[in-house]
Amino acid sequence: MRAEPLTAGPVAREWQAPSAVDVRLTLSVHRRGSGDPAFRITADGNVWRTSLTPDGPATLRILGRPAAAGSAAVSSAHAGDAPAGGTLISAAAWGPGAAWLLAAAPGLLGAADDPAGFDPAHPLLRDMSARHPGLRVGRSGRVLEALVPAVLEQKVVGAEAWRAWRLLLVRFGDPAPGPAPDGMRVFPPARTWLRIPSWEWHRAGVEGVRARTVANAARVAGRLEEIMAMAPAAADRRLRALPGIGVWTSAEVRQRACGDPDAVSVGDYHLPADVGWALAGHKVDDAGMLELLAPYAGHRYRVTRLVELSGVRPPRRGPRMSVRDYRSF
Repeated sequence: MRAEPLTAGPVAREWQAPSAVDVRLTLSVHRRGSGDPAFRITADGNVWRTSLTPDGPATLRILGRPAAAGSAAVSSAHAGDAPAGGTLISAAAWGPGAAWLLAAAPGLLGAADDPAGFDPAHPLLRDMSARHPGLRVGRSGRVLEALVPAVLEQKVVGAEAWRAWRLLLVRFGDPAPGPAPDGMRVFPPARTWLRIPSWEWHRAGVEGVRARTVANAARVAGRLEEIMAMAPAAADRRLRALPGIGVWTSAEVRQRACGDPDAVSVGDYHLPADVGWALAGHKVDDAGMLELLAPYAGHRYRVTRLVELSGVRPPRRGPRMSVRDYRSF
């Protein structure tokens, strides 16, 4: 399919997913706060997402609805295999990378996610699996796009990281192609991240360590994108060979870019306590969390997603991480 110019489009397709897909829930992991310039959900239920694809910038609009019994998939290589009761996906894309983004859309919605073998014994997990049958672990296929916001989230509260992400995309990202909602931007290319001066990082509230980590990643962006073709352990090693990228950041990137259902965010500020409280009734540390997740090897990230969705949390009696503003330093 020919790449489309910025003002042309849309390139569109419709297909039936072979099983239920909750589009908003599955894609929500790519949203970095309510003001994310690269992600928007509109009142009509459409999810809008921008991406810098290998073919250039693109905007994706995607909507899922229950497929009618006996309906056939359209524009899907596996149309004949899709059973009734799946989700009918309608997608449209604009920009030079429109064709690439549409081709990647099934993977983004978890087409390659295989929950076979995930048969949780814990009552909470059984209940949450039944409540959210459309939760999938998707893959964006864009590593640097997943890595930069993960680095911004290192050792700070979400509000602080999301503010920095929003300011940097508005300042350095291009306007989204097509009829995207106002204010949407496209992730800047690696060369742009390398050229951001120190005072712009400071204005965004990002200190030198995280800024240098992003710049180091941008210098080897091509090598990082290669992890899409690697086994999880090799992908983890490639990411963690980069200064400033540890276990937590590697897992966060592989969850979103690679769709790794087993990547655990070890080192998270809240996750061990939440998992311990939900699955054992008491707080645990990282080691205790991994012990509780061990029976679900291959699906440990899936388990942590279900725990997060459950809303089961320990009482917040300890000190909270404070929002810092490096712009005042």
